[in-house]
Amino acid sequence: MSDQPTLFNWLSILMLGLIWGGTFMVVAIALEGYGPLTVACARTTLGAVTLLLLVRIMGRAMPSGTAVWGYLAVIGVLNTALPFALLSWGQQYVPSAFAGISMAALPLFVFPLAHLFSDERMTSRKTIGVIVGFIGAAVLVGPGAFDFSEGSLALPQLACIAASLSYAISSVLTRRCPPVDSITMAALTLVVGAICLIPAMLVFEGVPTWVDGRAGYAIVFLGLVPTAFAALLRVQTIRTAGSVFMTLVNYQVPVWSMVFGAWVLSEVLTQRFFAALALILCGLAISQWAGLKSLLKR
Repeated sequence: MSDQPTLFNWLSILMLGLIWGGTFMVVAIALEGYGPLTVACARTTLGAVTLLLLVRIMGRAMPSGTAVWGYLAVIGVLNTALPFALLSWGQQYVPSAFAGISMAALPLFVFPLAHLFSDERMTSRKTIGVIVGFIGAAVLVGPGAFDFSEGSLALPQLACIAASLSYAISSVLTRRCPPVDSITMAALTLVVGAICLIPAMLVFEGVPTWVDGRAGYAIVFLGLVPTAFAALLRVQTIRTAGSVFMTLVNYQVPVWSMVFGAWVLSEVLTQRFFAALALILCGLAISQWAGLKSLLKR
């Protein structure tokens, strides 16, 4: 592993921020022609097929042992099927920028979960950061968080937050999972997601057909770029520059989601969004200060 990030590493981080930040906009475009389960299903299935082909071409071995497969099954549900479905459903009603900002809270969920279920202890600095970040999440959802009357956005907003929590739980489980090749793991968790989502899509939305225009292209893009290609780029970046360097993506994704939402989809960004983003990123910086400080010293 390199101690000094290279130009390629910095470009990779920027590209990942753009790709993942733009994903919420692309989901919103795909939803113009497809149902939420179809969007989530296409993303997992196309991504799974692409990565399985790469696993085969690269000659990566399949994992062995019932414990590993048990972890992969649960991680596949929590890292692909559930959050993809929640985000797709929620984005029918809330701006893509909202979904992007809600993902910024992901590391803030990870810290207390890792403290409880792994060997990563919560320090006083992390605790303060998590509290500040959660205040930001509360500001993002707003005063109507538990207003479930007709026409309320509470459920779609909470669905996006729940997707972030689902990702966080899967992240902790991934750390506890026995060693598995990263590309193989990404492929198999997407396979699990596809196995879950294909029957759900067929039951509730039927067999999809090609939709002309940008919705059709968006659904193909979702499976190939933010799901398959970005997974490979993420693995390469972590292996060459380290996981701390990788955390720089967390600060970009919500910003790019707001930029693309306003620029491409003409979404109205309220002051609440900016206040929530500032609080969440501030909490993230406080909680990750040790890692960021060591990174900046390089």
